[in-house]
Amino acid sequence: MNDELFPVVDENGDVIGSATRGECHSGSMKLHPVVHLHVIDRHGRILLQRRSPDKDIQPGRWDTAVGGHVDYGESVRDALMRESREELGIDASAAVAVTHYVFQSQREREYVNTFFLRVDADDFKAYPDPVEISEIRFWTVDEIRGSLGLGELTPNFEMEFSRLLPELLLN
Repeated sequence: MNDELFPVVDENGDVIGSATRGECHSGSMKLHPVVHLHVIDRHGRILLQRRSPDKDIQPGRWDTAVGGHVDYGESVRDALMRESREELGIDASAAVAVTHYVFQSQREREYVNTFFLRVDADDFKAYPDPVEISEIRFWTVDEIRGSLGLGELTPNFEMEFSRLLPELLLN
């Protein structure tokens, strides 16, 4: 898995090279693109996934419904479709692009391409990949606010929630 090839991008998201997953996650700070999909139901609840305890980054924490890397040679949109199928078994073709930004942790730098998808929770069917995800559930905004800063949620999700999701919930 550490030899997967990712594109390395500049601050505009343009591909300038490539690096392995191992290189990108080693503290090299090579900027590499990822996709995040926020799934929101008609009641304003947000679907979160609990990351598998076997994940190398943020194991066991609650995170964006779908999140994954863009493979070298793959478009951002294709990565979103692939990751949505792989992680939740859903079709994200109706997802809307929201924004992109650079996120940096102590271990890596990611060029995050953020999307959202509105669903009807009553009809929503997901089939989480047990290797990637230990559980999923819809959270209310108040539940998320009550969990901020407690180590239950990934730092990246907390930042996105504070910055982006209030605006999404109004649309």
